[in-house]
Amino acid sequence: MTMPFKQPRATGYHQITIGRLEMRLHILRSVILVLAASGLIAGVFWAITLGSQDILPAGLIAVMSGDVTLSPTAQAILTELRLPRVVLAVLCGAMLGLSGASMQSLTRNGLADPGLLGVREGSILVILCLTLFGPSLPAISYPVLGTIGGLLVAAMTVAIARSTSNLRFVLIGIGLSWFLSALVAMILVSLDASDAQPLLLWVTGSLASATWDIVPVAAGLLLVNFVLLLGCARASDVMSLGAQTATGLGVRLGRTSAIQLLAATMLSATCVSTIGGIGFIGLIAPHLTKLVIGNHSQASVLAASALVGGLLLLASDTIGRVAFLPLQLPAGIVLAMIGVPVLLILLWKRRDEL
Repeated sequence: MTMPFKQPRATGYHQITIGRLEMRLHILRSVILVLAASGLIAGVFWAITLGSQDILPAGLIAVMSGDVTLSPTAQAILTELRLPRVVLAVLCGAMLGLSGASMQSLTRNGLADPGLLGVREGSILVILCLTLFGPSLPAISYPVLGTIGGLLVAAMTVAIARSTSNLRFVLIGIGLSWFLSALVAMILVSLDASDAQPLLLWVTGSLASATWDIVPVAAGLLLVNFVLLLGCARASDVMSLGAQTATGLGVRLGRTSAIQLLAATMLSATCVSTIGGIGFIGLIAPHLTKLVIGNHSQASVLAASALVGGLLLLASDTIGRVAFLPLQLPAGIVLAMIGVPVLLILLWKRRDEL
């Protein structure tokens, strides 16, 4: 097996050939992605060891290797509370990062995000109705039906706007989002305070109820939609040159746009149905990514946005969980406190590009 390398220095790409397989690899972006993945892995280990009862890294490694040296209480905290919470934070953050990158690419609008299209509110409304009127339903039905609710709202937005590439699409989505937010608020204020408080915490975005049951569903949907978006990455790059140019080069605009919209909506709706109304990540993660690696390759932007999104939600949840003990703040509140200043700075730096 030979692996000849061609180094076109002008572009920074390296041509790699393995048998009949050929690929182009951008070394600098690949190094950045590896560093981001390494930072995310380090953040996971850091987050697992922190809490009301600190667990040393040695104890964590012992549990992972099967040599249990922790007390039964510490082991239960680690395996049943922290691990699923940390894993779900990474998965949901990656979902939101991918969703935001896809929507911004689809609409050619740096302010686009499924949260602005009513997807988040549609999913929240469905979950609230299920919680109040169908408490006996199995837990797996909540993310499934919540995702369907988000998809229906996205379909309604597209049907009314009749396009995904103009400002009307975003404005109609914002209008539906406000309307659904009003319905959610009406439901919450009509409940007793004792019943409304846990629902309000969930609506703001919280991973306190994370369990292993939902992790396979979240991981499976993340993987499927990530593959779909990667499959559209080259077509998306061509579409950035304009509709006529893309059509002339053989890109199927309708199919590519439909896949991007469907994947972005499913990712956002699944995340919201799982942990509540987390915001800002879909908006911020792609901008942070483009500041570091540029906006030359949609595949790189997607991969990096997923990593940045996972790191943002993991950091927000960990800060809310340990910084104010014994009080725990929902990740959505911490993220808003961090995200608003970051968003304003990013918008100011990229004001000529939006």
